[in-house]
Amino acid sequence: MKVAMIGHKVVPSRRGGIENVLTTLCPILVEMGIDVTCYNRSSDKVENEYVGTVKNKMYKGVKIKKAWTLNVRGFAAMIASFTAAIAASFCNYDVIHFHAEGPCAALWIPKLFGKKCVATVHGLDWQREKWGKGFASRYIKFGEKILARYADEVIVLSKAAYDYFKETYNRETTIIHNGISRPEKKEAVLITEKYGLKKDEYISVVSRLTAEKGIHYLIDAYNKITTDKKLVIAGDTSDTDDYVSMLKEKASKNPDIIFTGFVSGDILKEIYSNAYINVLPSDLEGMSLCLLESLAYKNVLLCSDIPENTSVAEDKAVYFEKGNIEDLAEKLKVLCNDGTLVENLKDGVDEFILNKYNWQDVAKLTCKLYQK
Repeated sequence: MKVAMIGHKVVPSRRGGIENVLTTLCPILVEMGIDVTCYNRSSDKVENEYVGTVKNKMYKGVKIKKAWTLNVRGFAAMIASFTAAIAASFCNYDVIHFHAEGPCAALWIPKLFGKKCVATVHGLDWQREKWGKGFASRYIKFGEKILARYADEVIVLSKAAYDYFKETYNRETTIIHNGISRPEKKEAVLITEKYGLKKDEYISVVSRLTAEKGIHYLIDAYNKITTDKKLVIAGDTSDTDDYVSMLKEKASKNPDIIFTGFVSGDILKEIYSNAYINVLPSDLEGMSLCLLESLAYKNVLLCSDIPENTSVAEDKAVYFEKGNIEDLAEKLKVLCNDGTLVENLKDGVDEFILNKYNWQDVAKLTCKLYQK
């Protein structure tokens, strides 16, 4: 069976949730006998962590092709999804698998050629604040309507998304969660040299710096408490330069708030391995890989009480009321002041999440859907 993946920036990469998913999932699908091709945007390059892993246009058995686009904010994804959809329509793929709602605006093209199409909704992207209420948001919503009507199968990551498509479009979907692999823990070496960070001396958040991720809540809450723990914000802009500038302005008077920018590889592993606690203050999620990674590293996770978080972490995380800075500050204060509580909360969280969300299971369910 031959499958084409469309809608991501670049594989291999961990630049975003979709890229992270496909970088992990696609090689497993190849091991299961699926012939997988990923259409990377021509405007994006593989980051340093993965340089040398792509040889002869191949990554771990996954074929890599370029989808031509322009490197223009707001248009790169749209153009790439159409050029990839057109190219894939003329190839002998059994299934064309679209990822994210915006790229699904091009899903009708391979359908015209009689192709079977699967769409994975990684989140209700039109709700993300960075797209505002203008053309971008309406275009993504259009993609959602196209996939709801024309996709042969629709994958969602949560019960909340399943209910949304049922109630809004009377569309049946299939829930296939993301997975997580057992992580490689690292001692603090590079992060000590580069940022002066040592084990258990900092609170971390690993996230794209977009408004729905709630980093502004975290900075405001952190500034309200007295603690010797630093706050490390690991992530970068995602067409959200104004928002990032606002975050840095909020943090400008507190030297204990550190922005690392985008990190990957050993530095990211060290940040997860040595954090005192991790925080996920989102207003909106699909199924957060940062949540899965935090627990897999056996970290205490403090996160917002949205259903997409509570349904995944269950009783293995500490929750605060979404958007409530006072509640977030109070929970931060309690955790920072009680090391024994933090140690007790770590007990069993890694095995819980690793057993519950396994990439092999995700791949098997995905293969079944393709065969169907």
